[in-house]
Amino acid sequence: MSKTPKLWLWLSIVIALLMTTPIWVLVSFVFTPGNENWQHLLNTLLPEYVLNSIWLMLGVGFGTLLLGVSTAWLVTHYRFYGSRWLHWALLLPLAMPAYISAYTYTGLLEFEGPVQTAFRELTGQTTLGWFPEIRSIGGAILLFSLVLYPYVYLLSRSAFSASGHHALEVSRTLGVGPWKRFFYIALPMARPAIIAGVTLALMETLADFGAVQHFGVDTFTTGIYRTWSGLGDTHTAAQLSLVLLAFVALLIGVERWTRKQQRYFEQSTPSTETELTQLKGVRGWSLFAICFLPLLLGFLVPSAQLFYWSFTTADTQWNREFFELAWNSFSLALISALVVVGLAVILAYAKRLSRQKSVSRLVTVTHLGYAVPGTVLAIAVLIPLAWLDKVIDDFAYNHYEVSTGLIFSGTLFALVLAYSVRFMSVALQSVEAGLQRIKPNMDDSARTLGLASGTILRKVHLPLLQTSLLTALILVFVEVLKELPTTLILRPFNFDTLSIRAYEMAADERLADAGLPALLIVLTGLIPVILLSQLMDKKRA
Repeated sequence: MSKTPKLWLWLSIVIALLMTTPIWVLVSFVFTPGNENWQHLLNTLLPEYVLNSIWLMLGVGFGTLLLGVSTAWLVTHYRFYGSRWLHWALLLPLAMPAYISAYTYTGLLEFEGPVQTAFRELTGQTTLGWFPEIRSIGGAILLFSLVLYPYVYLLSRSAFSASGHHALEVSRTLGVGPWKRFFYIALPMARPAIIAGVTLALMETLADFGAVQHFGVDTFTTGIYRTWSGLGDTHTAAQLSLVLLAFVALLIGVERWTRKQQRYFEQSTPSTETELTQLKGVRGWSLFAICFLPLLLGFLVPSAQLFYWSFTTADTQWNREFFELAWNSFSLALISALVVVGLAVILAYAKRLSRQKSVSRLVTVTHLGYAVPGTVLAIAVLIPLAWLDKVIDDFAYNHYEVSTGLIFSGTLFALVLAYSVRFMSVALQSVEAGLQRIKPNMDDSARTLGLASGTILRKVHLPLLQTSLLTALILVFVEVLKELPTTLILRPFNFDTLSIRAYEMAADERLADAGLPALLIVLTGLIPVILLSQLMDKKRA
């Protein structure tokens, strides 16, 4: 092996170690005994965290399954009014972070909100004892279902479109009704994709902090944050994080097990316009209502509330401080996206150059960070960086009587590192997909001309990877912009972002003041949804 490939090999090793060290540090707490705070949590709050998490998983699993599968089936196999734009519009709730949706529905449905106020004026009652409480575990389940169902919809729609049409057509000629065709043929064949979508939704539910904290539902993420911020106990916070990671690992294990248990293969082509059943009149409008309802409640209503709040508070919120928040958010997101995509290019290119399985495994391991909730990852990054700061400070003070303070933890470096670990998988998938489309004989031709590996990357691959790199950059940029718990724990002192401002305003019950920063986050989040919709349209065509 030449010197240059060895350089890429060592670069991949260093990056992989950097991306996975926080996770291994966190896992090491399995072997450390619990302190007084851990024993207290074990006897009091931990059972509540577990029970609430289980209820959330069961409720959100059922809700996303119902909404995602039903809408995917209808837009895939029926043609009715609005189905042409509903097939991509149903993805729009992906742009609405759960914590922002929680703020909007609290403002709409709380006691002083417009909905309860209208009911009291109509009925003449001073209180509405029958009105459901939005700040409850039931409200959290409903909200997560409305925001996260697109994960199930997207994968289910792809499965329904790509397979099973021959079997469905044969069953139709045999007189099998639509309900039986769905439950006995289409649903079992799409089961692996459906379970994968539900698993993604449940992982997002377990990782959420802002929505459950705002609704007053105690889960692992709220417990981890309280333990760290209230007690200052990173040891107990790390052990709580391990329990949450066990839930995530269980979900991933169940999803992969179910995928192995059942596989279907069919040589078929996606459905075309002529294969779709045309429905008009009452039946057509009924299907439109079924598909439009989750879009209305999951995206349109919260967006309308955000626009209203932004308009009513524009004179006080549209100021220099807001632009500073926007600058902090966008600059941090851009820097993080550039770093993550740059590291992803090095890893993906090292994997392409080397034929060793060890390099491929190293790159695969870096995908683990995306499965780690933001609260857990923040603690995992904070522990080794705080230790490193202490070692450097002790050394400087003992030898030079100088205190170095916080060099790594509590700085932007910690934030960028955490974002890199968390979203490396997002960038890697796009970059690796782009590299796979470049034929290996182009590399061979460049080497025959005497070009080194670095030069080939710069002059051949990067120009051909422009679309993939831009896609990865946008995806990571938006993910960083929306990320709340990691930013909340690791941000430097007096460094606020749009997500932090929205969280602080909502925590102070100043929901209207949270509208403008939340709206900007949502509008930015529409960018990857639009890209995804365009990609779906190309495949559909």
